[in-house]
Amino acid sequence: MLDRPAEIEFRTSFVREPSALKHYPALVLNADFRPLSYYPLSLWPWQEAIKAVFLDRVMILAEYDEVVRSQRAAIRIPSVVVLKDYVKPQKRVAFTRFNLFLRDEFCCQYCGSKGDLTFDHVLPRSRGGITSWENVVAACAPCNLRKANKPLKQSGLTLKRPPYQPSAEDMQRAGRRFPPNHLHDSWVDFLYWDAELEA
Repeated sequence: MLDRPAEIEFRTSFVREPSALKHYPALVLNADFRPLSYYPLSLWPWQEAIKAVFLDRVMILAEYDEVVRSQRAAIRIPSVVVLKDYVKPQKRVAFTRFNLFLRDEFCCQYCGSKGDLTFDHVLPRSRGGITSWENVVAACAPCNLRKANKPLKQSGLTLKRPPYQPSAEDMQRAGRRFPPNHLHDSWVDFLYWDAELEA
């Protein structure tokens, strides 16, 4: 088990700036061989992955064809690494715009459109509604304008499903349905190995 500062460092640092991930990112798996995160996908830049290999924090499961060289060694760039110590997943899901859209599968909860999304308070704030998982949904601009500050029943709109506070497991399932634009071939088996097989 990692000590607390190292655990926090792994939890907060496994996703780097997109510019650092343009070339040869490594998929980072927890010690149970599941990604640390699906939303966003747990990726390290190749430099971070190689550093973790030399610090003996990870094992390499798959590699790119490309090689990096130092004065004394040549190493193929890791494409999938697994942590040697298990990092306990966070249980609490942060209430953010991205996580709200992910929970609602990036579609309007009134009409189902996937266009320009914003968020809507089901019970308007002007009528005592609060900003919480249980009162906010993803909504397209036309539905948001149509509902305005009216209660749901008066607006003529209906919800596809009631808003709820998602668990970390709910968000992991949702995140798997919306992979990033780039998936290296070596990652696929590790991203979906526990998916239910079709009969």
